[in-house]
Amino acid sequence: MNRLRENEHITGYVFSAPFVLGFLIFTLYPILSSLYYSFTNYNLMEAPSWLGLGNYERMFTEDDKIGKSFQVTFTYVFASVPLRLIFALFVAMILNTATKAVGLYRSAFYLPSLIGGSVAVAIMWQQIFGDQGLVNSALSLFGIESSTSWIGNPSTALWTLIALSVWQFGSSMIIFLAGLKNIPKDYYEAASVDGANAVHRFFKITLPLLSPIILFNLTLQTISAFLTFTPAYIISRGEGGPLDQTLLYSLYLYRKAFSHFEMGYASALAWVMLVIVGILTLLIFRSSTRWVHYESKGD
Repeated sequence: MNRLRENEHITGYVFSAPFVLGFLIFTLYPILSSLYYSFTNYNLMEAPSWLGLGNYERMFTEDDKIGKSFQVTFTYVFASVPLRLIFALFVAMILNTATKAVGLYRSAFYLPSLIGGSVAVAIMWQQIFGDQGLVNSALSLFGIESSTSWIGNPSTALWTLIALSVWQFGSSMIIFLAGLKNIPKDYYEAASVDGANAVHRFFKITLPLLSPIILFNLTLQTISAFLTFTPAYIISRGEGGPLDQTLLYSLYLYRKAFSHFEMGYASALAWVMLVIVGILTLLIFRSSTRWVHYESKGD
């Protein structure tokens, strides 16, 4: 029996070894290396030299573009995430009432989320909002002649990225739809008998019972929004233009690392992003005690 148990343990170690090794080599080691490089001057060509907190001091005292990247990124996050969640919930509620071809509609609406982060979609978006793109062509049908490049206009460039983000609402919609289907219909029937209209049923039944799903989607989408890179890189050709209006933090980090080869400084930028995302996530969870309803707690 002891030999059999030893063999079972060895078998378990063998099967778990690929994951453990992969985590150590491709996740933990890069994380720790990035933390070390954030305190050094490292350009890939020479050995890193220790700077201490020099990169972090430079970030907040000398870098004149980091403030703009923060502004663009927070505008993008705080605009795109709520709009995406609202639109996803709206479509999910429509699909929840449909009885025919729900699977087809669900797949069609989910498709943009599968391909939304690709280079091809970013190029397509660039063409749609170009000076001779689909948007201007549609406006001309209503007698509005426009030759504006929505992507090249500083006042609208960021909003084209936000529109692309909202268009990728499929993953949130699927999760909302699953949550809606778990709400007992008896609650709605009882509310209707008591005279509650659709608005009252939405705010008194749907939203409270869906609040854990909203918390889940809000957290995931917030983290995902901070990591947005491909659309901004393709649409602005890696420059963050026009006039740095699409200079997302992730794009600025990429430029410092792979255009200027300031790996140490880029690592410091990455750790600052991690801290910011962690703080926002913590605030979301702390605030959830006031607006998230869990049936098991009886509140």
